[in-house]
Amino acid sequence: MDDLDLKTRSGLPEALRVLLQDYPREAWEADPGFSGLVQFWLERHMMFRRLTEAMQTDAEAEMDGRLDREAMAPRLARMGNMLIEQLHGHHQIEDHHYFPVLSGLDQRLTRGFEILDRDHHAMDGLLDRFARSANGVLQGQTETGPFRDELLSFSGMLERHLHDEEDLIVPVILRHGAGGLG
Repeated sequence: MDDLDLKTRSGLPEALRVLLQDYPREAWEADPGFSGLVQFWLERHMMFRRLTEAMQTDAEAEMDGRLDREAMAPRLARMGNMLIEQLHGHHQIEDHHYFPVLSGLDQRLTRGFEILDRDHHAMDGLLDRFARSANGVLQGQTETGPFRDELLSFSGMLERHLHDEEDLIVPVILRHGAGGLG
């Protein structure tokens, strides 16, 4: 199996994290280039994380009897739809605009953008599985436990992707600026 596959990798290879040495995560917010596009983009990633966390909390509360399904269902429908729609839109913008522009700024990172693009294609299938599982709960055809397991699997791979994407993209923008991305 490909060691850079989203399902199995533990991070990007060091060769693709070269700018992260000059722009470590703990210094991002203090960088003059952080405000604007970088901050907005990271906030979108945080929204995806919060949505999956909230759905996991609700699923576990329903499984423990602290939340009934009738109360959980509209929240799951709203948050699940928002996650799917926003993540698809986010990936389309990245694939068709951000990645081509950013990969041209530092040729050493081209392979990283190819990996992230491949992740997006894998995420399409993961989002489809997530949607089917959530719909099963909403239609009363599936218990919450299997949905929660699917959500945990999905959110683990989403987190791996978001983290790797941030490690690659934020340093590029901080070094070269957001010109051409707006």
